Amino acid sequence: MEALEEWDRFKRAHFFNSLSGFKSTHLIGTTSLEGVLNLGLFHNIVHLGADPALIGYVNRPREAAPHTLANIEATGQYSLNAVSAPWVQAAHQCSAKYPADVSEFEATGLSPLFRDDIKAPFVAESVLQYGMELVEIIPITHNNTFFVIGRVTGIWVQANLVGSDGFIDLPAGEIVTSAGIDAYYTPTLLHRFPYAKPSP
Repeated sequence: MEALEEWDRFKRAHFFNSLSGFKSTHLIGTTSLEGVLNLGLFHNIVHLGADPALIGYVNRPREAAPHTLANIEATGQYSLNAVSAPWVQAAHQCSAKYPADVSEFEATGLSPLFRDDIKAPFVAESVLQYGMELVEIIPITHNNTFFVIGRVTGIWVQANLVGSDGFIDLPAGEIVTSAGIDAYYTPTLLHRFPYAKPSP
């Protein structure tokens, strides 16, 4: 294999971003102190625990992706919105670097939705939305990124997607997954296994 150091930065970026495989894809909704609605596309949403329900994500360095992190720091609230196939192109457009005074909702045609007393906007088109409250921001000093941990405060999911055992049927909602920074897939279920226990 040729030396990775000899590749141009875009080829290296595609390679390393797709190296870890398929990832969860969400739009994070926030509101600035000036009232501008923001949407950021994130491919690294991580389940951290069910009791309490905690979700984490990695935010790029401030100079590369400042608005989502700044808005979460300012308000302590944000939304997570699973991306579905019918509007994946609009979601991908939210990865563009718009100025702070431009709302990605207006730029892409997606619809903001507000719920209860949550300051952050939700994406009305999403069939799986959840409200988040900031718990902790952990700086990753090695590459100037941040691991953001939040607590789930509310969940809104299309009723027919939730099975009797609580399992969410993501393919039925056309919820996409991603690889790299620009490739999207609609997954299909291979198999569900019973809870694994040591063999007797």
